[in-house]
Amino acid sequence: MIYKVYYQPTKKQNPKRENTLSLYVEAADLATARHAVESNTDFNLEHIEELSDAALTYEQQSLGDRFKLTEF
Repeated sequence: MIYKVYYQPTKKQNPKRENTLSLYVEAADLATARHAVESNTDFNLEHIEELSDAALTYEQQSLGDRFKLTEF
């Protein structure tokens, strides 16, 4: 499955909505996705959502070349 991870770039500042970024990761389940991101980054994770086929297609179309799966 593909998961969209919403995060803040640092844990040292209070989270601000304007600073929220996202990345996409492929993992077997939500726990595995969370563990991969937490183990390999210093990001402050806000939310992780599993993308349905329709949502994934939308993300790929709307982002075009900017859509990339993050690999750790």
